Amino acid sequence: MRRSTTTRMVAIAAATLLLTITGCSASATSEPTAACQNEIPNKKAPSVEVWAFYPNFDQVVDEFNATHDDVQVCWVMAGAGADEYNKLNVAFESGTGAPDVAQLEFDQLPNFIIRDTLVDLSEFGANDVKDDYTAGAWSSVSSDSSVYAIPVDSGPMGMFYRQDILDAAAIPVPQTWAEFATAAQQLKDSGSAALFTDWYTNFGYFTHAILSQGGWQPFDYDLSNPETIGVDIDSAEGRAVLKYWFDLIDAGLIDTEDRGTTDYQSKLVNGGYATYIAAAWGQKNLLGVESNDPTAVWRIAPLPQWDIDQPVAANHGGGGLAVTEQADDPELAAKVAMELFGTKEAWDIGIDQVKLFPTWTPVLESDAFLDSTQEFFGDETANRDIWYPAAMDFTGTTFSPVQSYVYDAMRSELVAALEGTITSDEILANVQTNVVAQLEEQGFTVK
Repeated sequence: MRRSTTTRMVAIAAATLLLTITGCSASATSEPTAACQNEIPNKKAPSVEVWAFYPNFDQVVDEFNATHDDVQVCWVMAGAGADEYNKLNVAFESGTGAPDVAQLEFDQLPNFIIRDTLVDLSEFGANDVKDDYTAGAWSSVSSDSSVYAIPVDSGPMGMFYRQDILDAAAIPVPQTWAEFATAAQQLKDSGSAALFTDWYTNFGYFTHAILSQGGWQPFDYDLSNPETIGVDIDSAEGRAVLKYWFDLIDAGLIDTEDRGTTDYQSKLVNGGYATYIAAAWGQKNLLGVESNDPTAVWRIAPLPQWDIDQPVAANHGGGGLAVTEQADDPELAAKVAMELFGTKEAWDIGIDQVKLFPTWTPVLESDAFLDSTQEFFGDETANRDIWYPAAMDFTGTTFSPVQSYVYDAMRSELVAALEGTITSDEILANVQTNVVAQLEEQGFTVK
């Protein structure tokens, strides 16, 4: 890429991300690194500063530091998701203040890669560990031979369901989206107080995953030609998926409550929904959560398919550890990125404490993981039968370098359709118009 173009894209992309990512303002500062959140046992060893917002990450750091004499991790909680990304952007724009290693979600990586803020880890042997990760996760962090992060977790999708609610209405567990719609109508006809599911619009990654499973491929983007991007947001496949969901909404069969609200969580755990479409990590929203519904019987099934004979996996969430271009010692930082979640002990913490879904195959393919069960879900071997196949079948998806803007544009149009000011057929056309204009303003060639 020509440096003049790169500089212009960097400035605009950073400002855009600061203003749009999940609705945050651009008031972030780059001053969160006053002290490590953890105690460093070996103060004589060089340290690598890591920004990460994984829950219980302190335990993973303590495990790493206890087993490494040559390097220690200084963990800084710079904020979760958008909060961290905003602070990273300020640090990159100012040329100082970024950590050595940063946690980045898969969908946000292109924004940072195109601006030359991340180190290509192939120089430090990252491709040597490629076979230790799922294909979908590796494709999400790499381009050709370049590697921009080491995968940690992912979000293979499935369907949690209330067996008791379905049984009361004599409804079989749906295997296809057609059966899902039929079951939703049957539940309503049965007089049940529950809606069949909730389709929330305030998580862009979820919307992207649901549409992609239906064949929606909104972007054709190759980092080897970063100034050019193909945009096909307004496709027949995408419109068909949205029509399906809006038909369910219009028929009063499903809810549209924003995820994360008090009402949403209450409905989820107290019998308001018969199914919960989510990634494997979604179980943490059910396990150990206080409920006023003692009759609840939760089970897990594969994600419904559009064509049962040609199943397509979907992924919502996940990410990895990237080394920033401001790292004091990129080679040492790369070692930390590759080894922090590179042990069974670290993953015992990630799985047991946080319900992260591993992309590291030595754990993912172990009998201990695949055969593990949870009484809450009827002692099903869901890891082996549902989540592992979904993770292995997922081959990756393409995100844009303005993905946060895409999410905001999509959210705005979805809300407009729910309010009745536009039709569902107009959603993707409007999003395409807005995203193309944004890309062209940033200097991309849109094909």
